[in-house]
Amino acid sequence: MEDNRQDMTRVNRIRNHPLYRESLHNIEKLEQERIFCGHNAQHLLDTARLAYIENLERNLGISKEMIYAAALLHDIGRGLQYTEGIPHHEGGVKLAAPILKDCGFTDAESEEILDAIGGHRDTSAKGKRNLAGILYRADKGSRCCFSCPAQAQCSWSAEKKNMYLTV
Repeated sequence: MEDNRQDMTRVNRIRNHPLYRESLHNIEKLEQERIFCGHNAQHLLDTARLAYIENLERNLGISKEMIYAAALLHDIGRGLQYTEGIPHHEGGVKLAAPILKDCGFTDAESEEILDAIGGHRDTSAKGKRNLAGILYRADKGSRCCFSCPAQAQCSWSAEKKNMYLTV
């Protein structure tokens, strides 16, 4: 069996980065009583996996490491949203920039990842065939609104709710 860990070295650096771990732990504490979708490691990995599947199926040629880096970091600004009122996509860019630098991503790679994080709530990304587009679609597709017990109380519009199995 082939060892694939080397392909994900920088992603594993993200996962182990002190600012990333602290931010994720903070979000977990802040969302402890949340009845709606959470922004935990499971959501981040679900988003990464769906984005990677789409990348493979559509032959987009985006590297696995870029996809996983963007997905792991896309909601990292949630803590800043809850504590400082900063929209989480903006907070995510603010937190992700030094993490990406510390983890060995080039300036060009970081710019592409930060653009995807900053735009993951922007509906204009919905149809794009790039990192921002697959992150947008995977983020929405990772939500199981069709089976959520809090669906009726959710503020998401009917158009935004994921009521079907999608990739």
